[in-house]
Amino acid sequence: EKCIALEGLGIDRVLRIHFDNRFSQMPAEAFIQQVFVEGLDIRFMMAGDDLRFGRDREGDFRLLKAAGQRWGFEVTEADTCELDGERVSSTRIRKALEAGDFALAERLLGRPYAISGKVVYGQQLGRTLGTPTANLQLHRLRAAMSGVYAVEVAGLGDALVQGVANVGTRPTVDDRVKAILEVHLLDFNQTIYGKHIEVCFRKKMRDERKFASLDALKEQIGRDVDAARAWFAEHMV
Repeated sequence: EKCIALEGLGIDRVLRIHFDNRFSQMPAEAFIQQVFVEGLDIRFMMAGDDLRFGRDREGDFRLLKAAGQRWGFEVTEADTCELDGERVSSTRIRKALEAGDFALAERLLGRPYAISGKVVYGQQLGRTLGTPTANLQLHRLRAAMSGVYAVEVAGLGDALVQGVANVGTRPTVDDRVKAILEVHLLDFNQTIYGKHIEVCFRKKMRDERKFASLDALKEQIGRDVDAARAWFAEHMV
């Protein structure tokens, strides 16, 4: 999602460095020399005043500014972005998502919050429960939120498709370690494996929880679908 957003802003290239133990132990001065100077041949950098980098977060904006004077590159401070008198930060956005406040998350991001990815094969359990789902692997141990949501899905034609999504570890089924995103599309019956879709979150319906049986889960899914239809009918006319 970050790379797609950056591309839309006209950024030509993004460098993503694998963060492992060796990299985390690199002193700040070595980080500047090896990554910025020797690796990127940097000429200009814009960074926030709360920047921290290098081993034990020892590098800061002041150190970077001094290094720029020594190595011959310019460092400029990025202005702090505020909304309603508070700093816009990833922490504040995550808190909004955890609270299900998608209106605030959209204001902080400047766009609706969405997760995109390729539809992959799952365990096909949704079909046995009467609610087939499109599964997206999140490739992270913990998502920014968990629960059941009313969503709209792009990438399946000209129009958005309404649906019900579950984000979490599926405690009733297998209580997995990594989070997964499952979307049941309303009034939609097409094979979409391999398609790249974007799931836009509109309303949190409930928290994820463990049920005593698959039958109990099936009954709750039915209630979730009904609740999502009612919400869309009222709010997305």
